[in-house]
Amino acid sequence: MSAQHTIHVGGEWRGAASGATRDIIDPADAKPFAVIAEGGTEDADAAISAARRAFDEGPWPHTPVAERAALLRRTADLLVRDREKIGLLESRDAGKTVEEGRVDVDCVADAFRYFADLVVGEGAGRVVDAGSDEIHSVVVHEPVGVCSMITPWNYPLLQASWKIAPALAAGNTFVIKPSEITPLTTVVLVELLIEAGLPEGVANIVTGPGATVGARLADHPAVDLVSFTGGLASGTKVALAAAADVKKAALELGGKNPNVVFADACESDEDFDTAVDQALNAAFIHSGQVCSAGSRLIIEESVRERFVAELARRADRIRLGRGTEDGVECGPLVSEQQRDKTESYVASALAEGAVLRCGGKRPEPSDVRPATGYFYEPTVLDQCHREMRVV
Repeated sequence: MSAQHTIHVGGEWRGAASGATRDIIDPADAKPFAVIAEGGTEDADAAISAARRAFDEGPWPHTPVAERAALLRRTADLLVRDREKIGLLESRDAGKTVEEGRVDVDCVADAFRYFADLVVGEGAGRVVDAGSDEIHSVVVHEPVGVCSMITPWNYPLLQASWKIAPALAAGNTFVIKPSEITPLTTVVLVELLIEAGLPEGVANIVTGPGATVGARLADHPAVDLVSFTGGLASGTKVALAAAADVKKAALELGGKNPNVVFADACESDEDFDTAVDQALNAAFIHSGQVCSAGSRLIIEESVRERFVAELARRADRIRLGRGTEDGVECGPLVSEQQRDKTESYVASALAEGAVLRCGGKRPEPSDVRPATGYFYEPTVLDQCHREMRVV
């Protein structure tokens, strides 16, 4: 596969039908470090047709469960083999630390093994009591068909695995569109699936924007199920598109998760330290760019000031920098757009009466933190209320 041939359709790596490409930016220094194919509607149509043929005419849906599980386990072994390379790529692509990238690879390998075990343990069917000895009623599972998968930029490889592994275990074919910001490790995962022996046409990937590729994956009539992880606005569009022909839809959308701390969780010094550490981790792991991030902290009033003061003190000590540097605990935001959005939310909170306890600005550049990177200091805003835009 060449650097620009990141679209895989029916067993062939290719460039975009239009010839368009996109630079992939390292968020640590805002410099391009890879080039991908910028696919469009024509590429999505070709990929869906390939997945449809592979499901309707190919061997995969009828492959014995034990063989499908064995392929998933081979894929897990290949992920472990390439752990360092993939972890580094995830770090450069998404801005997270290399250690976080390695952990992601471990979790992905675990996911493939989990679904391999799950499908092998699936029985021949669940007998249902129909109320008569003359009736034999059994509920069986069968593959749904062609699955469209649209994944976000924050955990590219992990989110892809949570869709791909169960779909393959069940005998489906798929087309996946990773985020156009962070597509590289998903491309690598498809390469590993092919190396593991997956038949042609079962796994297809189209790199490109959501407005064209993503929209087509959601509304194409040959798709049986669409799985989307991302924001509410885009998820609503996916649901509406899927509703047109009543295809199955699985949506995991963004939220504003509360982390609630009561006084009895802070009764001893050890309990207090644990609670603060957990709140810190919930808010700032991967620069806070996590679907389940504890971005709202609700604290019982009797311990509020002590808790917030210590949280801010520890947040202020988080070591920011390029994720590939030793000792760095938190990388940059994934893009200039995300940093701009963060700055906008902080500014609106301060204008609406929030109190800044730490952060709230871009850090000074250093030997591990290029001035051009999309860095933003870990920020704690106090005395917020529900009417604020940031909340």
